Amino acid sequence: MHVVDLGYRDYKEIWDLQKRIHRMRLDGETDDVLLLVEHNSVITMGKSGKKENLLIPSRTLEQKKIPYYDIERGGDITYHGPGQLVGYPIVNVKKGFAGIRPFIEKMKDVIIATLADFHIRGEKKDKIVGVWTQKGKICSIGIAVRQWVSFHGFALNVNTDLGNFALITPCGMKDVTMTSMQEELGQEIPIEEVKESVVHNYSIIFRRELTQRCLAEII
Repeated sequence: MHVVDLGYRDYKEIWDLQKRIHRMRLDGETDDVLLLVEHNSVITMGKSGKKENLLIPSRTLEQKKIPYYDIERGGDITYHGPGQLVGYPIVNVKKGFAGIRPFIEKMKDVIIATLADFHIRGEKKDKIVGVWTQKGKICSIGIAVRQWVSFHGFALNVNTDLGNFALITPCGMKDVTMTSMQEELGQEIPIEEVKESVVHNYSIIFRRELTQRCLAEII
């Protein structure tokens, strides 16, 4: 499985890239791929989302220069932005994962193990997708699967500006509190260390050998 660290990139650019790699994976032109990235501030709405969960007018979003996209992943509305580590596993969920639900559960386990590496206790909640701490929701998860190949993925709040979640009803859940690793520990967390932890734990939990690649080697 290839791991590509994209650094800080525009959301739309990487959304298009995911779809390109997804097609390559379907055609057998690449192995499974995990993309890691930070995005500019952006709001996305999943296919089961409700427009009322965007709490400000579109005109205000434009004034703030925050793009908005309706996308094909599951789930409701969410925010991405600087200081948030986003992971996009583009993998065949039928081969070695026993389907979509076990794949999502293992993704949660990766995040919980990563948080534990930083002495943060993460946990799952019954029938709710994501990872939580005692303070609130720290990681959102939403994927799309076409022809058994996944795209989209998880968004882990590392040093995220949590104030931007006030623009939305996060994940369509009223009264939810969002938290971050920085909020939990009271200090900024080196995001490169978090990436290393995610890759390490992904390798263990999914029992895959992960190899770092540059984007040019994939496409």
